[in-house]
Amino acid sequence: MTDQKFDIQPIPLALPDNMAKADMPSAARVKSNNHPATGRVRTDHLTGVQKAAIIVRALIASEADIPLTGLPKEMQAELAQTLARMRLVDRATMNAVVEEFIDTLEQVGLSFPDTLDAALSLIEDKMDQSTAKRLRAMSRGGDLDDAWMALELAEDEALLAVLKQESQVVAAVLMSKLSTEKAARLLMQLGPDLAQTLALGIAQTEAIGPDAVARIGATLAEQISAKPVRAFSDPPKKRVGEILNSSTPEMRDSLLERLDSADSVFASDVRKSIFTFKDIATRVQSRDVPALMRTINDADMLIMIAANAPEDQPSITFLLENMSKRAAQTLQDDAPTLPPPSAQEHGAAANRIAAAVRALADTGEIALTSVED
Repeated sequence: MTDQKFDIQPIPLALPDNMAKADMPSAARVKSNNHPATGRVRTDHLTGVQKAAIIVRALIASEADIPLTGLPKEMQAELAQTLARMRLVDRATMNAVVEEFIDTLEQVGLSFPDTLDAALSLIEDKMDQSTAKRLRAMSRGGDLDDAWMALELAEDEALLAVLKQESQVVAAVLMSKLSTEKAARLLMQLGPDLAQTLALGIAQTEAIGPDAVARIGATLAEQISAKPVRAFSDPPKKRVGEILNSSTPEMRDSLLERLDSADSVFASDVRKSIFTFKDIATRVQSRDVPALMRTINDADMLIMIAANAPEDQPSITFLLENMSKRAAQTLQDDAPTLPPPSAQEHGAAANRIAAAVRALADTGEIALTSVED
């Protein structure tokens, strides 16, 4: 306990005019029977609930906001009953209980969540999302085998497709059975006209019986689960981009031109998935260059400098300016001594350096800036 003084104000408790203190039953008075000349007044004659009641009453007297709703209902009821029985507590006892409470708080090292919902809020962003969603559903009392629970755990994209193709009443039942957070998120992704239609449809669900709702849930859950399993985890644009990342610049540029002619939107998406040596100057941050240079082979940098390709110069200059001065000078001194590299050697070196950048970005060691539309 630190040498801290507490200015505890007396608790204002008024007695009826016709009741004298001497007439009060001894069981209705809580006071200390032991006042040592020095040290704290004893509180071992009080129960834990009585001490809690004293703390709550003192906090209320100081107009503190006490979130008692977080306590179990049984505990709230017991606390209220104890407050009704306490009647009067002398100042010395009150101060002793408050100091004991503060002592206890100072000894606490860690406090853990008392509900699964609270625990998930603490670690959800660090968990596998499918596991987190299942646990979140369980915390709300759902059965993982229930049709509505399967719909609650379904991806937003799948549910949006259902909402857009089903009738007004069926879609309204689905929105009514989903959690408030999920329903609100889906509603925001729908157009204003469809959102209005669903809101009006919910008003028509009042007369729908439980059996009908169960059948709707079972049908929709079966419809969601019948979605075919994808053979590829990555979308087409990313797969094409990864292939072109390892292709020669000539092949990459030629194919992108052809894609532009056939499907300009897809070609634009593919370009956003591509990262080449030329992108280093615009997408790598200067503070990440030292980490990048530790993974790049000096021989590849020498080839890029010796090739002296105009399109490479911005990225070469960017790397040289942000690495150590001694290393940059060594590369600039050694590159002119090399014979001019072939186009194949030049392309291979560029691909290896770009691959090193992508590998660091994939592991989170560096962060690439996004591609502008």
